[in-house]
Amino acid sequence: MIKFSRIALLAGTLVLLPEVASAAETFKSLTAKIVTLVNTAVVPLIYAIAIVIFLIGMLRFFFLGGEEGREKGKQFMLWGIIALVVMFSVWGIVRLLLTALPG
Repeated sequence: MIKFSRIALLAGTLVLLPEVASAAETFKSLTAKIVTLVNTAVVPLIYAIAIVIFLIGMLRFFFLGGEEGREKGKQFMLWGIIALVVMFSVWGIVRLLLTALPG
């Protein structure tokens, strides 16, 4: 009985092996599509949002009257610059790792 189960398991594995390989290729293509989508759409959108936040801060700082408008403008500009610096740093580290590591 145990010997039959092992043989059935081995036969089932051999029969399903092409399906497993096909699923792996499907997973690879799916992850490649997701990475392409993130690189072409999401990352530039995040950069654009950070730049818009910085520009809103500039507009508030220069054109909205009062001390409160200037302070809010400073905060917006600071957070926009911080976001841009962090994003460029992370992107640079990723590029460095991609070029430095083999494979």
